[in-house]
Amino acid sequence: MAKVNLYNMDGKTVGELALNDNVFGVEVKPTLIHEASVAQDHNARVAIAHTKTRGEVRGGGKKPWKQKGTGRARHGSTRSPIWVGGGVTFGPRKDRTFDIKVNKKVRRKAICMVLSDRVNDAHLIALDVIGSEGGKTKTLAAAIKKLPGAGRSTLLIVDPKNTDVRRAAQNIPKVTTIDPQSLNVNDLLRNEYVMVSQADIDLIASTYGK
Repeated sequence: MAKVNLYNMDGKTVGELALNDNVFGVEVKPTLIHEASVAQDHNARVAIAHTKTRGEVRGGGKKPWKQKGTGRARHGSTRSPIWVGGGVTFGPRKDRTFDIKVNKKVRRKAICMVLSDRVNDAHLIALDVIGSEGGKTKTLAAAIKKLPGAGRSTLLIVDPKNTDVRRAAQNIPKVTTIDPQSLNVNDLLRNEYVMVSQADIDLIASTYGK
């Protein structure tokens, strides 16, 4: 069974915490993590580039010249793609989709693998409780400085109901907060350390250990 040191807000070790092996003791497979990460990036991508077809370009309702007798090529509209100012053929469209389907179990497994990797590297910091009276940044920042990984990029997993801590963490450099039930592969990968309270570890285990 995976175990981590349990710290208090003073940076002192107050014991050991046994972790759920279904979440924090999973075999790490980089290819599966990569698959989930790429899928997340693609699914978050929004098509911005957009070109108009000949049917969407304004104007061009009148035939430029009569069909026969001018010696010139026949044309029906100045909005044809071969005219300057006309529509675009096969151009980028904003209704494109870049989605990559990933099975829900695969996505959860990838999250568990990254969490397990943080445990293996001793980069998961477990706290008995996380608090910041009055939502003061100074109080929370002082506590983080006493813990392993101080000054490194840290993902602080905290319940949305703990508004004081979430507010205090907003102004601390290299610290990002996230809801325990909204974990994703990319946020976990972007941060070198993961910091979480004992209560939220239990919530993560019940959410992702199914």
